[in-house]
Amino acid sequence: MAILFIHDESEDSLANYDEGIRRLEAVGEGHPSGRLFHTAARKGQGYLVVDLWESQEAMERFGRILMPILEQLGSPNATPLVLPVHNIIQAD
Repeated sequence: MAILFIHDESEDSLANYDEGIRRLEAVGEGHPSGRLFHTAARKGQGYLVVDLWESQEAMERFGRILMPILEQLGSPNATPLVLPVHNIIQAD
């Protein structure tokens, strides 16, 4: 079952987001297996991330890689909203 992951990091900084992306790419996780879609938008001084994952397991595997990076960056420990997907409509 697909999973929608929404992470509100409006108390963090875009610089931390950009550095996190660089670090993920450096360890070969810029395009993690099982992530179908990723977007980030400015929110306040920080950002909001929305990911679509093919499964809970894929999301959790990536979380084990991502969380230490966020901790190293001193990112706030915001609790993500994780929801089962009811429907997906893809563009042609």
